Formats: sequence, C-alpha cells, structure tokens
Amino acid sequence: MLNMSRYRAVLALPGVRSLLAVGLLGRLPSACAAIVLTLYVVLDLDRGYAAAGLIGAGVTIGAALGTPLLGRFVDRYGLRPVVAATAVVEAIFWCTAQALPYPALAVAALAGGLLRLPAFPLVRQSIAAIVPPERRRSAYALDSMAVELSFIVGPALAVLLATTAGPRAAMLALAATALASGVAFYLLDPPVRTEAEGVGTDPAVPLRQWLRPRLVGMLAVAAATTLVLGGSDVAVVAAMRDADQVGWTGVVLALWGAYSLAGGFAYGAASRAPGPAALLVLMAACTVPVGLGGGQWWLLALALLPAGVLCAPTLAATADVISRLAPAQVRGVAMGLHGSAVTVGLAVGAPLSGAVMDLRSPPWGFAATGLVGLAVALTVLLGERRRRAAEPPPTGPDNLT
Repeated sequence: MLNMSRYRAVLALPGVRSLLAVGLLGRLPSACAAIVLTLYVVLDLDRGYAAAGLIGAGVTIGAALGTPLLGRFVDRYGLRPVVAATAVVEAIFWCTAQALPYPALAVAALAGGLLRLPAFPLVRQSIAAIVPPERRRSAYALDSMAVELSFIVGPALAVLLATTAGPRAAMLALAATALASGVAFYLLDPPVRTEAEGVGTDPAVPLRQWLRPRLVGMLAVAAATTLVLGGSDVAVVAAMRDADQVGWTGVVLALWGAYSLAGGFAYGAASRAPGPAALLVLMAACTVPVGLGGGQWWLLALALLPAGVLCAPTLAATADVISRLAPAQVRGVAMGLHGSAVTVGLAVGAPLSGAVMDLRSPPWGFAATGLVGLAVALTVLLGERRRRAAEPPPTGPDNLT
C-alpha cells in the first residue's frame, strides 16, 4: 500500500526541497555531456563516432576515478571548498573544450571528468545527513526521480540547442550551468554530516574496517543496475533501427523514463519494499525478454514496462543501504564509490550490448546485459543469505538486502 505521508514527512524536513532542486540543476551538465561532446566531435571537428566515443570514455574514466577522491575531500574539509574548486574547473573545461583540437580535447576530457562538480554523490551524502534513517528510502526515491528527470530533460534541451545554435553554444551553456549550480551549492551549503557527527573532526576510518563484503555487494548491485540500463539503452536504438522505426526511438525512451519515474514514486511511498539485490533480480529478469517486442515500437515500449518501473527503485535502494553501512567519517568516499560504480556500469553496459548485437541481433543485447545483471544480483543475494545464517537478522522497517 502506498503511503503519501512518507513523502510529506521527507519534504517537510528543512533543506530537503532546496537540496533536490539544486541537485537537479547540478546534474544537468553530466546528463548532457556525452551527447554534446558527440555532436561537437562529429559536426564541428568532422570526426567519426568512434572518435567521439573515446572523448566520452575519457570523461567517464575521469569521473570514475575522481568521485571517491573528491568525496574524501568533502569528508575532510566540508562541501564548500570542493564545490568552489570543481564548479570553476568544470566551467573552464566547457569554455575551453569548444576551442580545442581533438588531441587536446582528449586530454582535457579526462581532466574534466576527474574534477567535475560531484553533484550526484553530494546530494546523496547530504540526504544521509538531513534525513533520519527511517525516512531515507523515500528521500532517495525522490532523488532517483530527480536524476531521471535530469536525464530526460537535459539531453533533449542540449540536442535542441546544439542543432539550432551549434555544439559550441551548447558547451558554453553547460559551462554557465555548471557555474550556476556550483554557486547554488555553495550558498545552500547543505550539511554532509549531522551536527553530532561534525565535519573533519575524526580520524579517517581505515578502508578495511568499512569496505566490507556487504558494502562491496551493494556497489556491485549499483554497477550491475546501470550496466543493464546502459545496455538496454543501446539495444532500444538498435531494435528500432532493425524494425525501420527509428523515428519512434525518442518516444520509446521517453516512456521508459516515465516508467522509472512511476516506479520510483511507488517505491518511496510503499510501507515496505524489497532490498537492492532482490530488486535487481526482478529488473534483470524482466530485461532478458524485452527484445521479443522489438518488431513494433509500441510492443517494445510495453515490453520495457516491467523492467522500467524497477530502474529508479533499484538505484535508490543501493544509495540508501550504502548511506547506512558507511561510517559518517567516510560517507563522502562511500557515496563517491557508489557514483563510480554507477558510472562504470553505464560505461560497460553499452559496449557489451553493442558487441553482442554485432554478433547476433538486437534482442540479444537485452538478453546479455539482463543475464549479467541477474548473475550479479543472485551472487549478492547468496552472500546475504550466508551472512544472515551466521548472525541475527537486522531490525527496522526496511530490508537492506
């Protein structure tokens, strides 16, 4: 049963609404980066899509490496110094990238990803500081819905600007957005720890004491979730092309995003919900047969419905559990690792699906990534069952598995 009071209670907490709004703005450059860089390399530099993919890979690798490091700085020095530095660096990257030749752009992309504004983990870390544990599931559901909105609205606006005013204009717009979101984060200055926890007052907790198998399992679930999503994204495009219905691709992807929004809303309002690994089992299993609906756009859209409604809930659940498992002193690093896991999953899922489809056909792109996600989820579930057999089960309203 859905309980709307869960959302009302979260939104009534001081700072939550403004945090979600600033987070939505701060995530737009990341949501638009791949498409804008692709259009710039292909249209303005007259290079191929493979060359554009290398630039996108540079940003992805940089972000995966930099996010945990920036999280450590947040843990140690607080939010404002990190936000000020990264917002300026990201704005400089977008301002200069549109004037760089390809070789220089490849180097700048890696550095730009390494030091970009860490909006994703910052919002999740602040939620853990603002929202009490019993309300976090609903809070992270709201956050996942905001992320979904940024990836629905952002790329569409970026493509519109790039195709009307040119990719360079879109890059300058992203520079302005990054700077504006940095200023907004700096002025809002949301807490990254509770008042009792303080900031930078405790010595760092050794990695071996908190990066335990359970938390590693949640990182694996997060990476596998976005691997399935990234692979499915490419497979949708391939299926529509194979069916000679490319013009309907945007509609199918928009409906898929709407399913995720609806699922995230239901997940946050539910009185009880499955844990991350169980959600991934369902999502991955529902992804495997999606390609069977690829003959018509509306059949594919319907086939995506079961897996689609589980996207936002699964990602929200991993963030929720990691926020509880990580000590306050290293929560920034832990959320940074969560962000890196999400980034790596997306980076692996698309080429994996593409390689399988090159060998077989579009339906196999869905099947391959779904089976990988299912294998990861079942492995984590098996580990959780063994752990529960060795110790008393956790108490509380929400399952952490």
